[in-house]
Amino acid sequence: MHYTLGIDVGTGSARAGIFDARGKMAGAASYPIRMWKPAPDHVEQSADDIWRACARAVRAALAQAGLKGGAIKGIGFDATCSLVAVDAAGRPVSLSTTARREQNVIVWMDHRAIPQADRINRLGHAVLRYVGGVISPEMQTPKLLWVRENLPAAWREAAHFFDLPDYLTFRATGDSTRSLCSTVCKWTYLGHRRGEGKGWDAGYFRRIGLGDLADEDFRRIGRVVRPMGQPLGGGLSPQAARDLGLAPGTPVGVSIIDAHAGGLGMLGATLDGRAPTPAALNRRLALIGGTSSCHMAVSPEPRFIRGIWGPYASAMIPGLWLTEGGQSATGALIDHVIFSHAASAGVQAEARRTKRTVYELLNERLERLAKAEGVAHPGALTRSLHVQPDFHGNRSPRADATLKGVVSGLTLSATADDLARQYLAAIQAVAYGTRHIIEEMNRRGYAIDTLLICGGGTKNPVFLREHADITGCRLVLPREPEAVLLGSAVLGAVASGRHDSVLAAMRAMNAASRVIAPTRGVVARFHAAKYRVFHRMHADFLAHRTLMAAAG
Repeated sequence: MHYTLGIDVGTGSARAGIFDARGKMAGAASYPIRMWKPAPDHVEQSADDIWRACARAVRAALAQAGLKGGAIKGIGFDATCSLVAVDAAGRPVSLSTTARREQNVIVWMDHRAIPQADRINRLGHAVLRYVGGVISPEMQTPKLLWVRENLPAAWREAAHFFDLPDYLTFRATGDSTRSLCSTVCKWTYLGHRRGEGKGWDAGYFRRIGLGDLADEDFRRIGRVVRPMGQPLGGGLSPQAARDLGLAPGTPVGVSIIDAHAGGLGMLGATLDGRAPTPAALNRRLALIGGTSSCHMAVSPEPRFIRGIWGPYASAMIPGLWLTEGGQSATGALIDHVIFSHAASAGVQAEARRTKRTVYELLNERLERLAKAEGVAHPGALTRSLHVQPDFHGNRSPRADATLKGVVSGLTLSATADDLARQYLAAIQAVAYGTRHIIEEMNRRGYAIDTLLICGGGTKNPVFLREHADITGCRLVLPREPEAVLLGSAVLGAVASGRHDSVLAAMRAMNAASRVIAPTRGVVARFHAAKYRVFHRMHADFLAHRTLMAAAG
């Protein structure tokens, strides 16, 4: 058997998955990673801690699969788009105001660089056309500017600034090559100009205050940038092989961002008897859910959509332009609503007692409420309760990290029934945000009517039902629910030489499972009305902010 390994580093854990040539999982494991929040909007991790978690996950996955390390023929890495700093010897350089050396990762969700992002956006440089017109504080140039301005010693000491996926391949191979995915999506690298040697725009870096990176010919952020899946250096180094329990020299592919790996694990599936041609891909969107959500679509030509990241040249599937929407808090928002509620402790205790999840209990309670109240459909339980979901700002399409959440329709009730309604309203709010993103994409040339979806939400039937009904799109669940891990393994298959392209590997290893159709009629009319409320709440929030600004 030809086995490939995918290693995925998410926000809270490192995971490893082993797959055969058809994309069937043979074994998987995960291990938690540590996080620090030393100040408001500051979220940090340790690169060494992340690597140790990867090693433990890989060894456990091998054990579960009953395989020796030599059975792995190729390795792919994906991770969150977090910023990593190391010195010339590869040792961590602190990016924390605490100065603790191990805290050398600024996590993707960290918003400390909001002022720097605002200043960059006011300059209006042409590079911003390729990030939806507005750069996010979750991207790397605002974070680099924050480091330069606030941690000058760290700025001088750092020999390399990596996106976390590229740090992992560097740690695995010693090769400092950067990925087209991470550099194009998060660092303002212009992938369509790579062949001309003009991927980095020196004028942009000088104008925003990072001219020393340009003066160094971008040595610290990557002189060599290559497409995902291409083999790196001599493969797995002897030290990394010992760490991971694998064979030295095992091919390692150029990395990818975690959400984008999910796209590689789903978009290649055959649907309606048709392989993913460019025309078929124009109707498909990969929705990768978790703490946050990403929305991936590809096209043969660039599509400029205000507030939607991209267009990114060859940033997910080489040869195609990527358009990327996203929501900064989805699973995190739903969990916040649940676990901050007064009735949460009782529901959690019941979940432990009955050996079920909190989500299962809340879903059952919603079913009982719908029957007791005789509503036309379960979603109608929130007729008088509305959530504006920008608790952690808005990534797309409003592209405003300063937005806040709003809840309308609260009462003095603090029962488990009240919690269930708020939970449902939060899920609906996330789905209205996805509908907003899809509408903006479809106005600019897409014809999206199919969502291929993976992540934690796919285990929740209420989450799936509300997303289908609210977006009006059919939902397609992949045969392999761990689509992000599979996407990384796709890169391992390309690096090993099993397939000559990423798209060929996707076609061989992706497959669809269940399809969920949206409900029309009264359900669609209800959500059309609530979607108008969704937009009205945003307008009202802005009006409130204007009124308070006038007060000084």
